[in-house]
Amino acid sequence: MVEDGGEEEAEGENGEMPAAAAVLPLQRCNGFLPGKEAEDGGRAAPAGGGQRAAEAEAMLSAAGGRVETRLSRRRLAVLAVFSCYSLVNAFQWIQYSILSNVFASFYGVSFTQIDWLSMVYMVAYVPLILPATWLLDARGLRLTALLGAGLNGLGAWLKCASLAPGRYPITLAAQAVCAVAQVFILGLPSRIASVWFGPTEVSTACAVAVLGNQLGTAIGFLLPPVLVPNTPNDIDLMAHNISIMFYGTAIVSTLLFFLTGVVFEEKPKYPPSHSQAVLQTMPPEDYSYKQSIINLFKNIPFVLLLISYGIMTGAFYSVSTLLNQMIVTHYEGEEVNAGRIGLTLVVAGMVGSIICGLWLDYTKTYKQTTLIVYILSFIGLLVFTFTLDLGYLIVVFVTGGVLGFFMTGYLPLGFEFAVEITYPESEGTSSGLLNASAQIFGIVFTLVQGKLTTDYSPRAGNLFLCAWIFVGIILTALIKSDLRRHNVNSGIMNLDVKAVSSDS
Repeated sequence: MVEDGGEEEAEGENGEMPAAAAVLPLQRCNGFLPGKEAEDGGRAAPAGGGQRAAEAEAMLSAAGGRVETRLSRRRLAVLAVFSCYSLVNAFQWIQYSILSNVFASFYGVSFTQIDWLSMVYMVAYVPLILPATWLLDARGLRLTALLGAGLNGLGAWLKCASLAPGRYPITLAAQAVCAVAQVFILGLPSRIASVWFGPTEVSTACAVAVLGNQLGTAIGFLLPPVLVPNTPNDIDLMAHNISIMFYGTAIVSTLLFFLTGVVFEEKPKYPPSHSQAVLQTMPPEDYSYKQSIINLFKNIPFVLLLISYGIMTGAFYSVSTLLNQMIVTHYEGEEVNAGRIGLTLVVAGMVGSIICGLWLDYTKTYKQTTLIVYILSFIGLLVFTFTLDLGYLIVVFVTGGVLGFFMTGYLPLGFEFAVEITYPESEGTSSGLLNASAQIFGIVFTLVQGKLTTDYSPRAGNLFLCAWIFVGIILTALIKSDLRRHNVNSGIMNLDVKAVSSDS
């Protein structure tokens, strides 16, 4: 429905909901300061869907008003631009690791120092995530998006100053800037999905947002080995090839920064869902970021998910960082195929992400889907481990694809599962903590797996990861699922049907 005057909010869910004042008391656990609950009749955290619906029905009769929800056309542009600059950031993360032997030769450093060009992303994330999520909650989506895109471009241009042997410290500093940009990127998928997309498409939108990051990793596996072939006897040619990659990345990053400024808005004119309409009515002056963090750590299902998500995603980071070393150990001179195997792993994971997102939107079976994907990732890593040294690259392509389908496909599942079991806490805060856990596990796993791979074999390093993923399966099975956001949306929509029926 288009309003007079060319209003862009054309697509609708013309859903309606009880007036904000009627629904607000149900949602007081969203990091609000102690004592505020009493002002609203003593109601605290959301209860089960039935109780919530019953209370909302009573208040609906008293309030007699409704708030309109619609979908904005701009949401697709916001999602596309975010996915693109997230892609470039992920590309910059992996572009060194997939050419670890080339860059070690070019800068005259060890493989461990090249590994740190990947691990700096993980190291920077941990201390900065709490300030970044506070900024997202306090200053909003647009500023956070501009910081992520801007720092991404700045880091890309700084890399152009490191195009000579002996300038490893410069490229490390540039990569550190890109790592800071990542802090303002990884927590946004669930926030963008919740703020801009309706309840029947939010999981798919989150999967697409994560997909951009995965596609960047995929391109980072594929393109650098093609652009920068290993020419150890011609350092000038190597520098020229690296410059093509660095300058091209910088130009694309700058363009995406300007597009972010044009496309991104804080939120659509109308809320896209009932749960978002509820959250938007909460007084910002009552919000306590510290209390929100405390609420999350008191939520036992979230704590279990925090650890299990960290294990799975940390394992993915470790495998991605060390893939070149694993492949070249058994298949000497196959740097290009190592990149193609990485591409296969991530592209298969992108397909898995989309399928899982569509499945969640259709079924809302968050725990069951997450647990099944976790188990299949464990099986996939075992098969990949024991077929890696058979001498057949085609087998590695197949097993790598299967592993990627489930391991990479798990990433958006964790985001959406966390939002469901922690609603109405901020999506940026829960996503930020999940990513911090992933970075911590990623650092530890990369260091330990790298040591095992160097001193023993890739099999020893992979079995180390398998043991930890098995622990993650147990933790996931222990999570008690309480789909709060889904219950709010479905409960209030059912009330709307009753209200419309009575009106007619």
